[in-house]
Amino acid sequence: MRLEKVQEALKTKKIHYEYTEENGCGSIDFMFRGLRFHIWEYEDRVWGAETNVFEAGRSQDIEGDYEEIISGEILSWPDMLPGM
Repeated sequence: MRLEKVQEALKTKKIHYEYTEENGCGSIDFMFRGLRFHIWEYEDRVWGAETNVFEAGRSQDIEGDYEEIISGEILSWPDMLPGM
């Protein structure tokens, strides 16, 4: 299981997501407030993740402590309303 900090952040915010793993890299896709988001982990000499959680219309690569950075952004989002 990969991207555990990110998955925990999504669970904390009650955001439903789909997790898959391929070639040892995790992948998460989810919807939030009508927008589709992704987090695709990669390893190419360094570990990182491509994601659009910072701007829904633009992907960017995050390296270093990418799980902490991405999960921190998700935790800063407003809570989902009950029943959503």
